Amino acid sequence: MASKQQTSRKATGTRAAIRRPQARTANGRALGDDANGDIGLDALVGHAGYAVRRFQLWIFQDFIKTLATVDIRPTQYSVMTVIGANPGLSQMAVAKRLGIERARLVHLLDSLEERAFVSRIPSATDRRSHALHLTARGKSALAQFKRLAAEHERHVAEKIGKENREQLLQILACFT
Repeated sequence: MASKQQTSRKATGTRAAIRRPQARTANGRALGDDANGDIGLDALVGHAGYAVRRFQLWIFQDFIKTLATVDIRPTQYSVMTVIGANPGLSQMAVAKRLGIERARLVHLLDSLEERAFVSRIPSATDRRSHALHLTARGKSALAQFKRLAAEHERHVAEKIGKENREQLLQILACFT
């Protein structure tokens, strides 16, 4: 990856140090890089959106790999986490809070319901909506998913450094 930043512990083990990316030519080509260095990134090197997208790809790949044994995807995890923290929310409220299209959420809920993780209960106040709840199996599964997600977050800290992870969360907090 063109913008790798790996962490390593100093001999004292007190603070993570960041290895800076390789020097680059004017068009973003890494000097002395492997075959990928032959493909310059030009202005993409300075685009936050490009860097964030590449980081997002890495994060999703690691999340999926870390949680592969339980077959849960990032969006399914997010939906279950929000429902677990807010039992009785409507589908519309979950979709709006997580920025998921309602039609896509219906599909996600169908798959979670098939696995007996989530139940839809007709709303007592609105006949058109359902209140979402985790089942007993869903609560147990979510606890396991959270342990694995914590392992994934440790991978993120190893990749970019604990302090950088915390700073990144602060920077991105205005988007959550």
